[in-house]
Amino acid sequence: MSRLDLFVDRMVSQRACLNYGAALVSALEGPAFELGLGNGRTYSHMREIMPERDIYVFERSPAAHPDSTPPEDRLILGNVDETLPEALARFGDSIVLIHADLGGHNPEKNDAFARLVSPLVEPLLARRGLMISSDRMYFDDLREIDIPPDAVPGRCFIYQRA
Repeated sequence: MSRLDLFVDRMVSQRACLNYGAALVSALEGPAFELGLGNGRTYSHMREIMPERDIYVFERSPAAHPDSTPPEDRLILGNVDETLPEALARFGDSIVLIHADLGGHNPEKNDAFARLVSPLVEPLLARRGLMISSDRMYFDDLREIDIPPDAVPGRCFIYQRA
């Protein structure tokens, strides 16, 4: 499979899983998190599908288009290994949806990041909250749920707190 095909599958799956996840948590109260802003496409989409929900973005060095950059009070700057524990102190287990597109070109680095982030993300999720990720994650108390039919298997994963 070409790199272009892999990218398209990732984007199609990301959109499908975000749309599905937003619908699943629509009745829940609480904010959403985007781990990594990148160029802001996913954050822009999350704003579109969850317009009433507070969305906080975690980023080391924001460089997105101004239309896709969150307001300063919703941008959490720094490395996630430091900012996610701080977020737990601030938000507790109130987050209804967390999205991470690890999306790098190195599967070993993506896996290492998933292993780093998984124990930091898990305590943040509210009951019935979702973690949507481009790579497999490693959780003790979250269960993997089926992705929607319009997503490509293996290109996006959804985990839910019982």
